[in-house]
Amino acid sequence: MKHRTSLLTFTAALFCCAAQAKSPNIVFFLVDDLGWSDVGCFGSDFYETPNIDQLAQEGVKFTNAYAACHVCSPTRASILTGKYPARLNLTDWLPGRRDFPFQRLKNAEINQHLPEAEITIAEKLKELDYATGIFGKWHLGRKPSDPTAHGFDIHLPDVPSNWRTFHGPFGMKTFESKKGDYLTDRITDEALTWIESNKDKPFFLYMSHFAVHDPIEGRADLVAKYRKKLEAQEKSDKPDFVLEGNPDGFDDLSDEELADLIKLDEFSRHGVLPQRMIKVRQKQENIEFAAMVESVDQSLGRIVSKLEELGIGEETIIIFFSDNGGMSVMNVGNPSRSVAEDAIDKAYSTSSLPLRGAKGWLYEGGVRVPMIVKWPGQSKAASVVAEPVISTDFYPTILEMIGQQGGTPDGKSFAAALKGEPFERGPVFWHFPHYSNHGMQSPAAAIRDGDFKLIEYFENGSVQLFNLADDIGEKQNLAESNEAKADELLKKLHDWQEGVGAKMMEDNPEYDPTYYPGEGGNTR
Repeated sequence: MKHRTSLLTFTAALFCCAAQAKSPNIVFFLVDDLGWSDVGCFGSDFYETPNIDQLAQEGVKFTNAYAACHVCSPTRASILTGKYPARLNLTDWLPGRRDFPFQRLKNAEINQHLPEAEITIAEKLKELDYATGIFGKWHLGRKPSDPTAHGFDIHLPDVPSNWRTFHGPFGMKTFESKKGDYLTDRITDEALTWIESNKDKPFFLYMSHFAVHDPIEGRADLVAKYRKKLEAQEKSDKPDFVLEGNPDGFDDLSDEELADLIKLDEFSRHGVLPQRMIKVRQKQENIEFAAMVESVDQSLGRIVSKLEELGIGEETIIIFFSDNGGMSVMNVGNPSRSVAEDAIDKAYSTSSLPLRGAKGWLYEGGVRVPMIVKWPGQSKAASVVAEPVISTDFYPTILEMIGQQGGTPDGKSFAAALKGEPFERGPVFWHFPHYSNHGMQSPAAAIRDGDFKLIEYFENGSVQLFNLADDIGEKQNLAESNEAKADELLKKLHDWQEGVGAKMMEDNPEYDPTYYPGEGGNTR
């Protein structure tokens, strides 16, 4: 009888534990425009990010992680659907850039919202009884294609198109604010309240910050901190800016020649320069931007603290990511824009070094981003994964981490890599049939396969090939010296474009070869 009672007690205890067990929570912490080297544990010695750095000590740091596009909306669509932007025909930021006479090609037409038929990771998790909330930026269409139409229970704040400040009041009708409020802090407040109200069931928090996107406006106390830090540090003798041209059909100037050009009067201003050249920032010393980075870091720290306070830290997966590279090149969506010297820190947020390029470019500075994943009980603390991954991979990985099956045609789960097991991703791809707002390079597509990366430009068909293992700054074009590898990757890229139905560009009937896309859009 005693044995029977013990058995019943043990069975009841097992049943109770099974009933209490729940799927892990998921916090997807997405930063807007945070460059690969804008984080302490990824190399910055000016921006301070102790909470992000601590997450890397507790989780897995991916050193070759990629956004599926060098601008925001396409990457965000790829995260939520696990599909390449080209497959979704959502390859540019929404609503996209208009055409100008300097373009030989017309920008491809794109979907103006996330397609209704797509099943997002939020919808998938909602089916599994997850609470789902997005706090911050959506940028994948307005009503009726807002977050609540794509699997989210709640979205705060609903941002008007004329929103322009991080300092309260924010001018958002559905989001109360007052003088002294700071947007990054306020949306974190709302997220913490939501976590507390959903602590007893599994939840998916999509913490989608507006920061560190412009307007470049830091919180006053942190701006003061970085002003003192900048004044105290030794002045660097490297240049503030370098010139970059359009590699598609223009003379390939050496670094020395470009360094001489930038000293000339006609290259002294900040805007589109002769031969579609543009300036690229070389130093991380923008104190307003530094303050924005640290406020995002504090947001992560507050979320982690709340999880620990509620006793659910070890039940919560945390993913840290950025939607594209940093804004080290000014926005020239209007090619006649010119920036005054005293407004430089409002136009250029950071430096992407040691990477080349910036947001809006297919060089590494535009697409390689910081990524950290903590999977309690599964991932190996303070480990590093060098195998490339891309934002389409989150969808199947999240499902595998919570014990579910499901994939996408473009995503590959990297759950094995998190556990320290062998993992090989295979090639990753980009397709951008548009003229970027940042820089004046030709539209292009790219592939990374192993250590090699190839970029094909659409105006003149120019090709660049780099070995990233030896040349992280993408300075040595190997397309001619290693023609066999260039041909191999070009075929893989074209096969992939055909397979996903990538939309190609058409000739621009308004093309004017005499149009100079500089000050005033004047001709020459």
